Amino acid sequence: MSVGDIVSVSQLTRYIKGLMEHDHILTDVWIRGEISNFKLHSRGHMYFTIKDQNSRIQAVMFAGHNRYLAFKPENGMKVLIRGEVNVYEPYGQYQLYAKEMQPDGVGSLFLAYEKLKETLQEEGLFDESRKRPIPRFPKKIAIVTSPTGAAIKDMLATLKRRYPLAQITLLPVLVQGQEAPASIVRAVNQANAANQFDTLIVGRGGGSIEELWAFNDEGVARCIAASTVPVISAVGHETDFTISDFVADLRAPTPTGAAELAVPDVAELLHSRQVLHNRLKRQMKLKIEEHQEQLKRLKRSYAFRYPLQLIRQKEQELDTQLERLQRASKRHMSDKQQQFQLIEKALQRLHPKGQIKDAQSGLKDKKLRLEKSMTQHLSRHEQRFNHVVSELNLLSPLRIMERGYSLAYTEGKEELVKSIQQVDAGQKVEVRVTDGVIYCQVEDKQSKHS
Repeated sequence: MSVGDIVSVSQLTRYIKGLMEHDHILTDVWIRGEISNFKLHSRGHMYFTIKDQNSRIQAVMFAGHNRYLAFKPENGMKVLIRGEVNVYEPYGQYQLYAKEMQPDGVGSLFLAYEKLKETLQEEGLFDESRKRPIPRFPKKIAIVTSPTGAAIKDMLATLKRRYPLAQITLLPVLVQGQEAPASIVRAVNQANAANQFDTLIVGRGGGSIEELWAFNDEGVARCIAASTVPVISAVGHETDFTISDFVADLRAPTPTGAAELAVPDVAELLHSRQVLHNRLKRQMKLKIEEHQEQLKRLKRSYAFRYPLQLIRQKEQELDTQLERLQRASKRHMSDKQQQFQLIEKALQRLHPKGQIKDAQSGLKDKKLRLEKSMTQHLSRHEQRFNHVVSELNLLSPLRIMERGYSLAYTEGKEELVKSIQQVDAGQKVEVRVTDGVIYCQVEDKQSKHS
């Protein structure tokens, strides 16, 4: 290992923490064990050790997760805990951050509960969009519960006290045991088949998780979800959550709470009616007084005291306004006519016929200017050409020959003889004069320097 590979304790701890946070097993794991060293902090957090025969692990359950626990954890209690295993960096110690906790012994039931809950949630049976409102003033209410429990007595007492106008029908069922789910399903279907109830309350009083298990049955849940009558679920206490609570249209914390949610309170309605009656009475009195005062003001007004004078005054004002209107109309018409004339002149200037005429006139002028320019151009070039021809004539050999000179060419080679070196004695030459050619033969030659 080189010096460059050495890391600090913090770096090593942070590295291990990163590995654990990316492990899908450690981020969501269920653990079975026994609680020891349990401590409830003043801020609501729970610190404890979860152990078995051979190992132990520190655990913490923050207040945000433990506030809804249906039981109080104690030392020696066997529990099932779901949470995340991670590192507490200050001590470099891994521990369990608990999010859920259930007493062990009901583990299989709880796992079945979680599985069914997940399945029904994926099917959309928990969606708020499918939940129906509970009628505010129900006429007939059916209660599906045990006829012998305290829950039915509490619900009947509450319903009669709050809203005696409603007709209550008890559909007795078994609320615990193996026969309970089928009994509840039959009662709910019976209530729907009767087609006369406005609201259906399904529930029972408190109990252990095993005693409440009938309301976690899949058949009961689907029956409640399919009910055409709005259902209020009222199972156990406020901390008890069953599948029936999730699929029902409304969950009540207790059976008594269900009765309070199912009907309004007549006493409160009467009180509200009286309050509204008094408020309406005051408002009507104020309105009457306001209109009476307004009527008095009208009686004292000029219009009611001197109606003929007011009519004459308004007649004069009407005449004045009519005159103004007529003047304004004439001025407006005059302005519009001037605008129309201006526009008409502008259109005439822009008419295609006038533009074509202008274009033709312009074309004629341009044609004349072009012809004149071409004539002047040709005249200048003709004069220049004649001048050049005159100069060329002055330099032409023909003009020189006209003055008596002749040109000698070698025969056959057509070379101008400029030196005696170009010819030999006996050679034929052509002597060109202005009116023809003289064929000659060289007899001798002599240099002017000899």
